[in-house]
Amino acid sequence: MDARALFDLLADGDTLTVVCHNNPDPDCLASALALGRIAVAAGIDEYDIYYSGEISHQQNRAFVNLLDIDLSRFDEAAVRDREPGDLLAFVDHSKPGANNEVPEDVSVDVVLDHHPADDVQARFVDHREDVGATATILTGYVRELDVEVDETLATALLFAIRRETLGFLRGVTVAEYDAAGYLHDRIDEDLLHRLSVPSISSATVDAIADAIANRSVRGSLLVSHVGRTSERDALPQAADYLVTLEGVDTAIVFGIVDDDIHLSARTTDARVNVGEVLAAAFADVGSAGGHSEMAGGEIPLGIFADYGDDGPPLVDIVERVVTARLYEALNVDEEDER
Repeated sequence: MDARALFDLLADGDTLTVVCHNNPDPDCLASALALGRIAVAAGIDEYDIYYSGEISHQQNRAFVNLLDIDLSRFDEAAVRDREPGDLLAFVDHSKPGANNEVPEDVSVDVVLDHHPADDVQARFVDHREDVGATATILTGYVRELDVEVDETLATALLFAIRRETLGFLRGVTVAEYDAAGYLHDRIDEDLLHRLSVPSISSATVDAIADAIANRSVRGSLLVSHVGRTSERDALPQAADYLVTLEGVDTAIVFGIVDDDIHLSARTTDARVNVGEVLAAAFADVGSAGGHSEMAGGEIPLGIFADYGDDGPPLVDIVERVVTARLYEALNVDEEDER
């Protein structure tokens, strides 16, 4: 980590645009907020945080609303038509066109990320796959640079670290505990509690119930789907819940959201890397990947266009094709069901 190099790069800039990944989560949003604070400390008067997709998960909505984070919808012109002093940064993702709407030919100035990726290019790159959260990386920067960490920023970063590591139970490292120790005395405890227990919509409950009802288990692998849903963020919540089922150590849940198939995977099996599994199963038809313990994917529904455009028949076809690809990637016998 070279905090001073990042600070000097920002100090030479005039403006900063921080682009979140599609459908940003607390780790991404807290990291963007922290980078913006560093930019202000470096003398940048104006910074913007852009996002694409939706902020639909109840915790993510609460995070934005309770912390009053100023977000703008992604504007391609703002990242393409930049002046020399207009800096572009990615947090919690690393490459143009991968889980973001930035054109692949756009140059990036700053990348701060912990997700697996190859050949990350930027003027400043801090890409650490061995830490549990991007917010951990940003906590290190504000700490080393002695940037003011008020209650809002401290609460945002600590909540993001807790959420990304599933309460310090998934992918956690010593760095997360060290960051949490630094942030703890600076947080707003009431705000942290409200972020941790947001209300849940009935549609999300229904989607999770569908995932429970539609599950199939082969050995220690559970695969399920929610059919069509507007609750994209119910998929990771369902996967988090189903991987705790007795006898299950890998859970993969998928569903049709608008014009795409979304997948979410979780595992507690050290022999399984679900990021590699999803990439192997779907890289040829969509985008998929992630960490060894948690991963996600998105497949355009257009590949099923010949089967029709709505209704149970299409859902059935998607279920059969997606499940078959997952079983093949995991070398699972389709007949071994319980």
